[in-house]
Amino acid sequence: AVGPKLFRYVVKVIMQSVQLLYTMLSIDQPSYILLQNPPGLPSIAVAWLACLFWRSKLIIDWHNYGYTIMSLTHGRYHPLVHIAKWYEKLFGRLSDYNLCVTDAMKEDLWVNCNIKAVTLYDKPASYFKETPLELQHHLYMKLAKDYQPFKPRYVSNAERSAFTERDEVHGRVIKPKGRPALLISSTSWTEDEDFSVLLKALEGYEWYVNQGVRLPPLVCVITGKGPLKDHYNRLINKLDFKHIQFCTPWLEAEDYPLLLGSADLGVCLHKSSSGLDLPMKVVDMFGCCLPVCAIHFKCLHELMKHDENGLIFSDAEELTEQLKMLFLGFPTLGSKLQTFRENLRESNKLRWDENWDQTVLPLLG
Repeated sequence: AVGPKLFRYVVKVIMQSVQLLYTMLSIDQPSYILLQNPPGLPSIAVAWLACLFWRSKLIIDWHNYGYTIMSLTHGRYHPLVHIAKWYEKLFGRLSDYNLCVTDAMKEDLWVNCNIKAVTLYDKPASYFKETPLELQHHLYMKLAKDYQPFKPRYVSNAERSAFTERDEVHGRVIKPKGRPALLISSTSWTEDEDFSVLLKALEGYEWYVNQGVRLPPLVCVITGKGPLKDHYNRLINKLDFKHIQFCTPWLEAEDYPLLLGSADLGVCLHKSSSGLDLPMKVVDMFGCCLPVCAIHFKCLHELMKHDENGLIFSDAEELTEQLKMLFLGFPTLGSKLQTFRENLRESNKLRWDENWDQTVLPLLG
């Protein structure tokens, strides 16, 4: 933390380049080096140099453009953003193979960068799946030790969480009537996700409940770490909700897919910095057969089918109406949420391993 910010940034890039190149030249000779971009500065150039040394093939997996992410902080016209854009185009062309996450990005890479890529849609790993009721109960009881929204609303002798209880007669886990609905979102708390949209939508939801609309209480869980978490926690603490509770935990890796597989609805506020990538969190939610409400951006249709596996909204008011429609009469089995879940079960055949074998292995010969 010494000297001007630009100087510190340059020194950081140089140090990372030396460390990364040393590490890559210390490993056994690889046939291929697979690099995800972003982050690409300095990793693309370093991986290319390592490939020259090893006579290996370089594969770049384009998930977004690093310079568009930088532009969120510095602005589109900042010199660093222009340098990063030039750098990505130059070194991107030096790769042997290229993968990308959408057809829209595939077209953009070809038209604007002269890079030929193959679309490899993200697919969920096998451990993203619906969580059995017994495991749900175990997870809720575990989280109830640390987080108030998971605790039962009233004390009893039964083994109970806010969402489940164990039948004292038969020992089976059930979901009691009158339980709250569990809404989940995950984030890295960065500028490309505006959580004020969700907070404003929930204000509208609270208003509907106060007007007597038959909606369940909500527990809204937002997972993840990031630079804007404290900012949004302060906003959440100012809200005076009677029917909505918030929880912003950092989950253990094995608990995250279990919670997705236990939730009633997912919400995605990811807005791509380039408009060309897709939110991985929605892929994971779909793997757990969890219906999603997602904010609209250019190529979201390549993943989400509106009114088939979820709903797409443009602003907070539209999200409020979608929450009202989806949770009206909750937890009725014949609801829209149940229809979306059934559709996801039908379409959830292809997983990550099979997708890789079908798309990437033929590319590598």
